[in-house]
Amino acid sequence: MGKMILVTGGARSGKSAFAEKLARESGGKVAYIATAEVWDAEMEHRIALHRSRRPSDWQTYEAPREAAKVIREAGQEHGTILFDCVTIYLSNLLCRKAEPYDEAQLAALVQGAMASLIEAVQGLPEETAVLFVTNEVGAGIVPENRLARLYRDLAGLANQQLAAAADAVYAVLCGIPLRIK
Repeated sequence: MGKMILVTGGARSGKSAFAEKLARESGGKVAYIATAEVWDAEMEHRIALHRSRRPSDWQTYEAPREAAKVIREAGQEHGTILFDCVTIYLSNLLCRKAEPYDEAQLAALVQGAMASLIEAVQGLPEETAVLFVTNEVGAGIVPENRLARLYRDLAGLANQQLAAAADAVYAVLCGIPLRIK
């Protein structure tokens, strides 16, 4: 069973940079699973920033959907997998659903998607480490619209599910990682 590490924090907290540092320090072959898609100039800039920090010898896998399959594939050749990020992956899942949003149905979808990611990690060799980066979106202002509140709630549930299964959990605040599990 592969080792699972969850790295969480707010926007621009330094969580991705910390996860990248852990991956670099692993000393083995690293796979980077990118979940973001370019939808506008801002996202294009964010993706470019992340790409610029990655070492050239890391293999990038694009996985806006069906990420469990990509984890299993990457785990065949890489000792470390960096998955960035769970909350973007979650938004990709939610954006494929049409209104009206059925909360129970979406919660089941998210729970199933997180279970698939966990199962994929558990099927990897023991020496493989998977680092999941995720946003903590529930610590701020209550969103004004229903979809944003639903996203916040589903992200919180997804993070709890991943944290429960993780071997280690870090919260990054102001660029400082704190091990909480």
